[in-house]
Amino acid sequence: MSLMQPDVVAQHLTFMAFDFGLKRTGVATGNRITRSATPQPTIVAEGDARFVHIAQRLKEWQPDALVVGVPYHPDGAAHDNTARALKFARQLRGRHGLPVFEVDERYSTTEAHSLGAKDADAASACIILEQFLRSLP
Repeated sequence: MSLMQPDVVAQHLTFMAFDFGLKRTGVATGNRITRSATPQPTIVAEGDARFVHIAQRLKEWQPDALVVGVPYHPDGAAHDNTARALKFARQLRGRHGLPVFEVDERYSTTEAHSLGAKDADAASACIILEQFLRSLP
C-alpha cells in the first residue's frame, strides 16, 4: 500500500511528529538542519479532546509540516490502528492546513522500550521523526 504524500520542499525546515494512540499521543519536534528530534510531553486525551492540545502545541512551536507514524503488521498488512492513524493524519490536514507526511512506524514503540525510554510515546514520536528526517535529500 503506498501512502499519499505531499512533496517535501526545501522551505519545510521544522516538523512536529505524532505517534497516534487512542488514549495517548506521543509528540516530538525536530528540524531538517540537524536531522534530530526532541521528545515533547505526551498528550493524554481521547477523541476530539486531543485536538485542543495539538492546537496549543502547533501555536507554540509553529512547525512547517507534520509527520504521523502509521503502524502496520510486521508483514506490511494494515490493521485497525493503521486506519485510525491515517484518519488522524487526514484530520490534522483538514484542521490545520499544514502538509502532513505519513511514516511507516513499525517497531518504533518496541525500539523506544528497548532504549529504556521513560515516555515510550514521546520516544516513539522521536524515532518516527528522525526516520523521516533521515529520508530527506
